[in-house]
Amino acid sequence: MREELAGFTIGVTADRRRDDLAALLQRRGARVVLAPALRIVPLADDTELRDATRACLDRPPDVLMANTGIGMRGWLEAAEGWGLAEPLRSVLGGAYVVARGPKARGAIRAAGLYDQWSPESESCDEVVDHLRRRGVAGQVIAMQLHGDRQPECTRALEEAGASVIEIPVYRWAPPTDPAPLHRLVDLVAGRLVDAVTFTSAPAAEALLRAAGDRTEAVLDAFRGDVLASCVGPVTAEPLVRRGVPVSAPSRARLGAMVRTIVDELPRRTVTIKVAGHLLTLRGHAAVIDGELRPLAPAPMAVLRALAQTPGRVLSRTALLRTLPRGADEHAVEMAVARLRAGLKAPRVIQTVVKRGYRLRVD
Repeated sequence: MREELAGFTIGVTADRRRDDLAALLQRRGARVVLAPALRIVPLADDTELRDATRACLDRPPDVLMANTGIGMRGWLEAAEGWGLAEPLRSVLGGAYVVARGPKARGAIRAAGLYDQWSPESESCDEVVDHLRRRGVAGQVIAMQLHGDRQPECTRALEEAGASVIEIPVYRWAPPTDPAPLHRLVDLVAGRLVDAVTFTSAPAAEALLRAAGDRTEAVLDAFRGDVLASCVGPVTAEPLVRRGVPVSAPSRARLGAMVRTIVDELPRRTVTIKVAGHLLTLRGHAAVIDGELRPLAPAPMAVLRALAQTPGRVLSRTALLRTLPRGADEHAVEMAVARLRAGLKAPRVIQTVVKRGYRLRVD
């Protein structure tokens, strides 16, 4: 198959650039579930931002920590509205500028400024370590916040002798419609998605908060069948802290994250020879002799159960446990019939009289 992700379902928790990420995944054949975990909201009251800007004009910073592109652009646009853009650019032009990532760097350079350093990990901790080694005693540091405040970073710099001016531009807020996020939680807990993508640490935290009393079920799914794909190590931290193995590219880019998913998901598939066919199980589909066969959840659940022990007979009672609650043995027969029809290879599933069903393995 030319579409590397055909047959897989992937959840997208991003709000900004979710359409870009979804397009990258869909172009490779994936089925995408959009479920923004958070949204970025400009501060309704810009008093704090204006006060912080005037503090920078009164005490020109020696160091500028530019954390996000949207934050730097928002700050400069707000200053433009107050008639302070040129004075602000002037004082920032004399600062040692640290751009935490490529988006922040782009915003800095678009404003006619120049960045002198960026951390490889794009983490606040690495920035703080770099500045402390460089020496910040007696210096003023303007720290453009990305959403919530970062008290640990601020405290570490102040303990090193710096004065920190926090620049609040926006905040994180829950999604306008929380239903898609709760639906994604259901899909993860039920192992009905193959991967979930995260582009910020707050989004990962938000999904776990939305899980509520099902948090452990969601974490168990991430530790097993569902791939947690993060854009970088900073984004991955809330999941890593909870013992979740994550997939992350060496460079924090959407395209690089998609490439890691393309590499990782097909490696997780099960391939067996059965009844003269080569059968591969993907998330919501089977690939039989190179042909993709999408399947409904019930037939797919039966196929997965049979494939866990190829050739072994599973009773109707055993297969019934793989189906949604309330199903009966007749539902098992219907699922098997739909599975045979969906595979278009009826000999793959063998009926063993009075015992159940099995895969007719070679």
